[in-house]
Amino acid sequence: MTASTFMYGAQVRANGIRQHYLRYGPGAAQCASRDAVVLVPGITSPAVTWGFVAERFGRHFDTYVLDVRGRGLSEASDTLDYSLDAQAADLIAFAAELGLERFAYAGHSMGGRIAIRAAAQRPAGLTRLVAVDPPVSGPGRRPYPARLPWYVDSIRMARRGISLEDMRTFCPTWSDEQLRLRAQWLHTCDERAIVASFEAFQTDDIHADVARIRVPMLLLTAERGDVVLPADVDELRTLLPALQERRVQGAGHMIPWDNEAGFHAAFGDFLGHPID
Repeated sequence: MTASTFMYGAQVRANGIRQHYLRYGPGAAQCASRDAVVLVPGITSPAVTWGFVAERFGRHFDTYVLDVRGRGLSEASDTLDYSLDAQAADLIAFAAELGLERFAYAGHSMGGRIAIRAAAQRPAGLTRLVAVDPPVSGPGRRPYPARLPWYVDSIRMARRGISLEDMRTFCPTWSDEQLRLRAQWLHTCDERAIVASFEAFQTDDIHADVARIRVPMLLLTAERGDVVLPADVDELRTLLPALQERRVQGAGHMIPWDNEAGFHAAFGDFLGHPID
């Protein structure tokens, strides 16, 4: 059995809030010669649910998985700003507070939108950007294909205590291990944060952000997904001609859950070393 690359979980105050993260890595010698990677999960994915991805990244990179505000163990409240701008500011402040000198963002779904908005501000130290099936909805565009009740209903059930079988009705293709982890942590997702983020999928324009990005960008899309279609990729390339895109076979929107090997292989050596 391969040894775990998990190092520790910690909290940092950045952008005026408590941000919780998990750190994975191969050791100081390898980390010193490669850029760090900051993983930004999706709308209802606390950092711990991305542990299986971070374990693999941690074989080669100093890896940080962030609990986005209102999720997991990061700050949440009825007065907290859950806008995309606030989330992007969190991401920029997070790397700065930890003193990361060179780093890449890799964000999934909502996390991809956060990473794109942050990258458009050209933060010091950012070297690369990976957006994994980010919603391309926005003003005047087709809506995000998911429905808000899918998220809200499952969160409310999780707050009461959701069973494995009940969780399976929401994620029927997931393994028992994946379902148990989601059932354990979903209650930490603040409903206000989820609603605000979901509604922002329809009102925030990330296309304008893409045009301002000045670091290499990789877009990972799902062959079986309907979040990013080939026509969307073509449009994004008009805004960022150097955009690289790789489509992961046999995967829906939750790409690493559907095809973990294909997900990691799709990165190639974009981050400076393959993920094996």
